[in-house]
Amino acid sequence: MRIAGTKPRLLLATLLLDANQVVASDALIEVLWTGTPPSSATANLRTYVSSLRGVLGATEARIAAHPSGYAVEVEAERLDLLLFEDLVTRARASARTEEAAPHLRRALALWRGTPLGDLPASPVWDARLRSITQARLAAAEELIAVKLAAGEHASAAEDLRELVGEHPYREDLWQRLILALHHTGRRAEALHAYTAVRRQLIEDLGVEPGQDLREAHARVLAGEPVPALLPASVPAPVPAAVPATVPATVPAAGPAAPPPPYQLPADIPDFTGRAAAVAALTRSLSAEELAPEGPPSIAMVVGPPGVGKTALAVHCAHAVRGGYPAGQLHLCLGGTDATPADPAELLAEALRALGVGAAALPPSVHERSALYRSLLAERPMLVFLDDAADAAQVRALLPGNGCAVLVTSRRRITELPGTRLLELDVLPPEEAEELLGRIVGPARLAAERQAALAILDSCGHLPLAVRVAGARLAGRPGWPLSVLQQRLADESSRLDELRAGDLEVRGSFERSTRRLTSEAAATFRALGLLGPASVPGWVADAVLGRRRGEAVVDFLVDANLVRLDGTDALGQPRYRLYDLMRCQARQQTGGEAERQALARVLGGWTSATGHATARLPTTLFSLTPEEPAPWSLPEETLARLTSDPLPWFEAERQSLVEAVQLAAGTGLATSAWGLAAALVPYFDLHCRFDDWQLTHRLALDSARAAGDRRGEAAMLRGLGQVCLYQDRYAEACDMLKRARTIFHELGDVRGEAISICGLGAASQFSGEHLRALGSFRHALAMFLAVGDRGGEAYARQAIGRIYLSLQDLRQASRWLSEALRLARELGDTHREGCVSMHLGRLHDLKADADEAMRCQGRALDIFETLGDRHCGAYAMQSLGGLQVARGERSDGSDRLRASLAVFQQLGDRSGEAATFQTLGELYRSAGRTALASTYLHRAVELRQELREGAGL
Repeated sequence: MRIAGTKPRLLLATLLLDANQVVASDALIEVLWTGTPPSSATANLRTYVSSLRGVLGATEARIAAHPSGYAVEVEAERLDLLLFEDLVTRARASARTEEAAPHLRRALALWRGTPLGDLPASPVWDARLRSITQARLAAAEELIAVKLAAGEHASAAEDLRELVGEHPYREDLWQRLILALHHTGRRAEALHAYTAVRRQLIEDLGVEPGQDLREAHARVLAGEPVPALLPASVPAPVPAAVPATVPATVPAAGPAAPPPPYQLPADIPDFTGRAAAVAALTRSLSAEELAPEGPPSIAMVVGPPGVGKTALAVHCAHAVRGGYPAGQLHLCLGGTDATPADPAELLAEALRALGVGAAALPPSVHERSALYRSLLAERPMLVFLDDAADAAQVRALLPGNGCAVLVTSRRRITELPGTRLLELDVLPPEEAEELLGRIVGPARLAAERQAALAILDSCGHLPLAVRVAGARLAGRPGWPLSVLQQRLADESSRLDELRAGDLEVRGSFERSTRRLTSEAAATFRALGLLGPASVPGWVADAVLGRRRGEAVVDFLVDANLVRLDGTDALGQPRYRLYDLMRCQARQQTGGEAERQALARVLGGWTSATGHATARLPTTLFSLTPEEPAPWSLPEETLARLTSDPLPWFEAERQSLVEAVQLAAGTGLATSAWGLAAALVPYFDLHCRFDDWQLTHRLALDSARAAGDRRGEAAMLRGLGQVCLYQDRYAEACDMLKRARTIFHELGDVRGEAISICGLGAASQFSGEHLRALGSFRHALAMFLAVGDRGGEAYARQAIGRIYLSLQDLRQASRWLSEALRLARELGDTHREGCVSMHLGRLHDLKADADEAMRCQGRALDIFETLGDRHCGAYAMQSLGGLQVARGERSDGSDRLRASLAVFQQLGDRSGEAATFQTLGELYRSAGRTALASTYLHRAVELRQELREGAGL
């Protein structure tokens, strides 16, 4: 079977390594695109799986999809790896040596070179490939044992030569080779083999051969017969967790050897979920994965406070402890204590557990560490180091070889070479629910499942918090779950409720925060105020009031107090606090320092928004505070972030809305309304009416509470504009009149003129054209008085639009031509599009269909280029109507329906009514009377609703 392409072969290889087992999609994606998966990785993976299914169609293998990944299903006889494992199992099950040998020979004959040697290496494969390689080595050693037991010493010697070539530092293999050669009378070769291994050990490792190897050499020199030291049969089958051979104890006179240390804490009876983490960790710690002469296997479990690092580590340590009969050491490093444990004391504790008396303890850390490594060199153990403070503390406690080391830490320790880092997150919702059910009882949870889900949300799915909540409920069987749900609903007292005996969420958090530097603590508290949305790294600069604050954020990320939340479309790293961590941070705020830091952050948002807004295609009628923001990003940073403003707005929209909420909630009225007003051009361009109304209503209340009349007027004007877009004309007029009055009292001519324009639009849309004409002429005079050319262009366009409605084509042409000239002089492409749309209507009324089409097409091109769906829908509606009038019914109908969909999405009932009317007339002329009646009736209903909304 031939498979073209590297990625399909990588995919199939990964599935076959764990045949008949589900391989997670994340693992497959990591193999295919190591470290840098594309955004379409999941879809691409499905495509590769589909292509492989086609290739495998002619075989007896199939790829099955599962919720978490894929599995290749294949019979053992069809796959060398499965067949190898099956044959070895049969050999070990054989009671007679002569029955085991054929199975082992056939199993080893399946090997051809290095597994997957013709494919690019992947870290995902490492553990499995080591396991396979170790299995092959074990099978080869067992076959040698069979041959020796059968008297086939010459053949065994050749096999041993091959193995020592692959594993040159395995002294036990060299010992057996020397004795096998000696047994066959090849004494010179046996002595030469000893000379070769001794030279190699001295030159490469700086050590002499061990006692067993030296004794074999002495036996050859003395010509003594070979003792019966070699295994006489294939090892009997044993459970997977127990090794096939156990190192023999060395008999010695004197005091009895101390018992092996079995120090693991008790396993967690109700341990829940974490299947992928358990699989990865147990595989890393498995004794079968270790090479006796190789370095220790180090697995590091890191994560925020309360995420369940120790629980996972203890659970996995118990799962693999059978592979370490020499013992398991457990040391608590006190990394979150006020003073972490001293490595010298930790080594003393470990050495005492290994049988070293107090009088024999070396004085220095270096000497203790050396003795510790020496004792573990011949006694491979599982070493569990809980709650590490840093790499230096761990480094002193690392064995020299052959052991597995399991470390937990709240810090992200990455300095130890070869360490496998496992980062824990909060539990998925379904696993958090399962854990709570195990504590309080599944029936009780099922009876109030909605309350249970609310409790879990309040706990942020943090395992410690879920366990505390469950413990409280378990201790109060008469409580409905809704009682705790209500108590946890208040963020300000949530951490007070999450306490049960010596289990306490707040205390767990405080053990991490009490060691923070002043700058890190200030940044942590400020991030707590900024809400659940992710924020960019520059926020730390604003909090600290200086440049290069990212080092402080990095410190908090490494401490697992701040979460790195990926990168946005601009390539900026994003950060956020875990939900309960945010409660902790907020409870530590309230001083003037936090208020000033918050004002600087809001100033940063406002300055960045203003910078981005200036690059939008339209910024008409922006009203912002007169005083500058209290803090601003550097110009080069602003230029980089907002060079393409729309992606920046999309990346930061949620954060910006929450910033307005935060400013309003903390009494920073100027920041609240200034940021809300700065967002108007973006909200307008992309029809974000919900965000527009939310930010403006919050900022309006804040401005009124602070007595900031200009802010109040600006927010009323903005809310009035939204009402216009949504055809709520009476409400719009009320807000715009109040805004106009305040601007007039403040002497703000431009603000008053902008409000008058809004009133003119409301009059026009309500059919009061002459009143609208008066409003726009009044506004034009005011714009001319203050030199606002953008306002002038708008007013001239609006006056031309009124004359169009009044069928005065000469005046309409005059005013619209002036508006178009002014828009082009100003480089205002958006205004040019608006004027072009009205000129299209003008030429339509003049019966110049070609020019009308050209103008409407130009307008549509402009709006689509700028991403303005609302204005684009009006241009599309006009263009569709023109196409229908020219007899292009199909194309015209498509455009009209497309515009109708946009009007309905945006809630523009006026545009919706006009489009229903045009479509109804089109269907009536086509003889589709029933459909026409429906459309025309809907147009009448919408116009009636508009008249009622306008108070007419």
